Amino acid sequence: MTDFYRGKRVFVTGHTGFKGAWLCRILKNAGAIVTGYSLAPNTTPNLFTLADTANGMTSIIGDVRDFETLHRAFLAADPQIVFHLAAQPIVRESYRTPRDTYEINVMGTVNLFECIRKSQSVLSVLNVTTDKVYENFERAESYREDEKLDGFDPYSNSKSCSELVTHCYCRSFFADGVPAVSTARAGNVIGGGDFAADRIVPDCVRAALQGTNIAIRNPHSTRPYQHVLEPLFAYLMIAQEQYLDHEKAGWYNVGPDDCDCFETGALVDAFLNCWGEGLRAENHADNGPHEASFLKLDNRKLKETFDWSPCWNLTTAIRKTVDWTKAWRDGDGVTDIMDEQIRAFQYAFDKQREDVCRFHS
Repeated sequence: MTDFYRGKRVFVTGHTGFKGAWLCRILKNAGAIVTGYSLAPNTTPNLFTLADTANGMTSIIGDVRDFETLHRAFLAADPQIVFHLAAQPIVRESYRTPRDTYEINVMGTVNLFECIRKSQSVLSVLNVTTDKVYENFERAESYREDEKLDGFDPYSNSKSCSELVTHCYCRSFFADGVPAVSTARAGNVIGGGDFAADRIVPDCVRAALQGTNIAIRNPHSTRPYQHVLEPLFAYLMIAQEQYLDHEKAGWYNVGPDDCDCFETGALVDAFLNCWGEGLRAENHADNGPHEASFLKLDNRKLKETFDWSPCWNLTTAIRKTVDWTKAWRDGDGVTDIMDEQIRAFQYAFDKQREDVCRFHS
């Protein structure tokens, strides 16, 4: 699949973030001409710096709320393919800074689509949103793409608005299918190099590295967990397929099968077993702001449209996260283990799609 990206001009917003750094690594390895636009990393350490992500690409530190700077960068890049990952992505932070969250997540999307609307080069666009865009009734059934968008908290709601902005631009300006535009509603991702606050696996990693117990806020919250490479390869697949056939454009849930929708406490137990070294966990309910306690995605549309299925189960995802973290802790090359895991995932991804196509034929 990644052969498609060789020589393609690709614009990535949010390239300094966890998912953005992994995505840029994949694209650079594939021979794409990559331009990234994002704020500077907001954690120390961070994957963008550890992996020397700026090397081999054009990296622009800028704010998606600054239309003029964004537009200049966009014009210079003259992209064919756009991935929009820039966001304020933390639920608890959105309660602390709701205005900034809406400005980044909503007006940042408007600004990017204004750049796309004024462009003659763009043929494929993917806006990465979240599984939290749906009006969540805390039900056992998985959410489908045609259900109501109305996230509860400022982060989730602002990403619902980002979806609506995308739909509006498609109807108003891209009705002929050029560029082809999709949104991808991904579940919770884990993987090496995520150092964000208020996320359970980074919390596990910090505790493991510091030799302290892991604090679990909501042990019974159920989420669709997946390794970061799972949605990234799905994003690349969607962008490629709609580039070649704009009829493939749409709104897609990118989540694991039901077997990998875990309670937070069970996820931590799996991390403890994989890490070893006497690591322990303890419950620490902190009476924080509302966060959904139950959420699952229906991924059938993605499967049926693209002959796709998840490649790595949660056990593998946790093991890969631990492997990356211990390699970094021990001073091994970060890019080496990233490339090793990318190659392993691409092999599984290509084989899985071949097997599905062979079954259908």
